[in-house]
Amino acid sequence: MSETLTLRGARPYDGGEPIDVVVRDGLIAAITPAGTMNAVGEVVDVAGRWIGPGFWDAHVHFTQHVIRRRRLDLTETRSADDVLTIVRRARADQAPLTDGMLMGYGFRDGLWPVPATLDALDATVADVPVVLVSGDLHCGWMNRAAAARFGVELDATGLLREGPWISLLHSFDEAAHLPADAYADAADAAAARGVVGIVEYENTDNVSEWSERTSAGLRSLRSDIAVWPDRLESVIAAGYRTGDLVDDAGLVTFGRLKVVVDGSLNTRTAWCWDPYPGMDPGHPHACGLESVPIAELRRLLHRARGAGIEAAVHAIGDRANTEVLDTFAELGMRGVIEHAQLVRDDDFARFADLGLIASVQPEHAMDDRDVADHHWAGRTGRAFAFGSLHRSGAALRLGSDAPVAPLDPWISLSAATARSRGDRAAWHPEQRLPLDVALAASVRTALAVGEPADLVVTDRDPYASDRDELRGMPVAATLLGGRFTHREL
Repeated sequence: MSETLTLRGARPYDGGEPIDVVVRDGLIAAITPAGTMNAVGEVVDVAGRWIGPGFWDAHVHFTQHVIRRRRLDLTETRSADDVLTIVRRARADQAPLTDGMLMGYGFRDGLWPVPATLDALDATVADVPVVLVSGDLHCGWMNRAAAARFGVELDATGLLREGPWISLLHSFDEAAHLPADAYADAADAAAARGVVGIVEYENTDNVSEWSERTSAGLRSLRSDIAVWPDRLESVIAAGYRTGDLVDDAGLVTFGRLKVVVDGSLNTRTAWCWDPYPGMDPGHPHACGLESVPIAELRRLLHRARGAGIEAAVHAIGDRANTEVLDTFAELGMRGVIEHAQLVRDDDFARFADLGLIASVQPEHAMDDRDVADHHWAGRTGRAFAFGSLHRSGAALRLGSDAPVAPLDPWISLSAATARSRGDRAAWHPEQRLPLDVALAASVRTALAVGEPADLVVTDRDPYASDRDELRGMPVAATLLGGRFTHREL
């Protein structure tokens, strides 16, 4: 338990008068008008800064987020040639290899003027395996040396997508080459942005790995951990149910079964009702693909429900969302739909009717607006439609899908409320969220007596901050259960 402390002279986001907040044993013990009672314990002068509940990121791939820092950065590339230039330079400069591979992350090929080719990548680097991970994690571009190493067959593009790629991605032994403190460093960086918890969707043995991390001293984040279908039976056999504490530190909670029903927009594999531009309507994947058949989804959810495990289902295309909504309705089961990027007009209200949570990633709308305008032309009024989901009564949760977008709640808040960044006008401004709604979708606690002392202190009032000020919000302190996990006071 934490020591007693008093945060003196803070201002709540809602514009109220300054307050003193007393924290005891991990909880908010008292909130009084500033200066009206004797301070107890350690006294921390907040000096008129603003205070609110600490943030949760509702969708993170934490290991991939940590690993990203060690890969070639391809996030600013706009063509195959851009990518090849970075790869060529890195090899010439003897950039560090990971397990003998040259790894990169962040390309998005949805709008490339000239497509990727296996020959082009092989001509750039052939002496070592090259594995380049797409920005949405749903695709990889590899050379022949990498294909030979992993025993995969590549077509003329050198691209591997969806199921075969995702299985390969999670087999890479990159994590074994991370410094011992890499996870703690990444957690501390998240805490420095006001994050107190994450929902972990990494496809790995999260029970063991997160227990080991907190035992080794990672104490700056709470984590709700998911299980993927291939490990479902083992966690059922171990007796885990949604909401169970997993680790001795009391920071890791068993969460939900994660099922991925379709692909992604950038790889044109999101499962839609209408074909993608330029695709032969008769092609089996003209409208994207069904990664997990709906009959199998139904079986998995039924099995999980019987074991006391809730579900979170990845659905990006509008057909995927319809089919997943139908499945939850058939089973009478509550849960989470992850992403919900393209939704039919008739389906928005069904989220609330079925008691489902829409877990969305606002910065994806900023990253993908151009590719959506192209591949979902005529449908983008219902793409990344956070406003429509909110107006329909759906419960919202905001996240980053890190490393796909930065693990930074202020970036998500800015994107959700402004629908713009840089010098661009708002994209479908009718889909903006009010700030109070976006804030509520980013936290799990309240600034109230009896609530966990998971708190963030900022140098500016979010309600008086413009789009860019929100995105770069200075965070003065973060507390987790009354402990400082970040402090500049």
